[in-house]
Amino acid sequence: MAKPTARLKDPLVQDGAVAFLLLVLTFVPGMRDISMTLGELADHPMDALAVVLALAQCLPVALRRRYPGFALVVVVLAFMAHDVIGYPPVAASWGLLLVLYTAGTGLGRRWQAGAAGAYVPFAFALSARGSTQSGLDYVTFFLLLAACWAAGGWMRRRRVVEAEAERARIARELHDVVTHHVTAMVVQADAAQYLPDADLSVIGDTGRLALKELRHLLDVLHAGPDLKIAELVAGAKAGGQPVELTEEGSPALLAPGAELAAYRVVQEGLTNAMKHARGKATRVVVRYQPRATDIEVLTDGPPVEHSGGHGLDGLKERVSVFGGTLTAGGRPGGGFRLYAQIPAKGSR
Repeated sequence: MAKPTARLKDPLVQDGAVAFLLLVLTFVPGMRDISMTLGELADHPMDALAVVLALAQCLPVALRRRYPGFALVVVVLAFMAHDVIGYPPVAASWGLLLVLYTAGTGLGRRWQAGAAGAYVPFAFALSARGSTQSGLDYVTFFLLLAACWAAGGWMRRRRVVEAEAERARIARELHDVVTHHVTAMVVQADAAQYLPDADLSVIGDTGRLALKELRHLLDVLHAGPDLKIAELVAGAKAGGQPVELTEEGSPALLAPGAELAAYRVVQEGLTNAMKHARGKATRVVVRYQPRATDIEVLTDGPPVEHSGGHGLDGLKERVSVFGGTLTAGGRPGGGFRLYAQIPAKGSR
């Protein structure tokens, strides 16, 4: 029986689980003592508005990686309103640190300046409401929030370094293609000098093969994943595999290496389909979203158990370089599913 692990690494599923946990803890008695608050105003009785503000501090966490700006604005405003009114602390307040970290990984300096600027009127409002917090308390709390944003920024810079490493790897691929085939051509040409009846066409064949491989790599890097994926599907159809391609939305702006990663995901999925489910219906679904591209390759057939392998392991590593995720496994009822989500350029 196939294991239901296909979507466990989907960011929306993971963040949804965190949001649900915060929601549950918000209404668990005794959690107030470990909640986060500022101002320490006299408790205002809990009412319907308090419940709305608590929900607004935890539920947007589910969308923090898909819509970080939206999640940040809603959670920050809800947290400030909750504390200024003086409602009892709630566990949902920890959602503020999560959205700040995520904002640091993907949002720019204008967002950072806006969030920092909002803290000043928030502190004044608490003081006007009679807060007994000292200036040091306000500074310490601000530094905690800034540290969360900075941690996200550090992670973003780390991914940039990893992306540069991926570009270097692609450069090595190009280098290997050129050196391998050019060396072969030189050896063949030298050998032809001593063999009067040598077949010189092999040199041309080697050169054409080198140009084909170079063109393939460059096209994937510059033409965008949508065009090359369509060509992959067309090639699989020509080989006898019943493949259906569905594309939703407009192509997101992926970094050059990420475009190659997207291409490789579909290539791996179609290769597995033709190898393990020859002649079975296969569907390639590409969803272009503003902040990410989702790629799904679904194959019908008998129940499939996949142990991973070097191909999938390398593909997971390639996708993770760009902040993406990849999962592979059997589908309930049979078949196989390969799923990847790759963030758009500038959204990580």
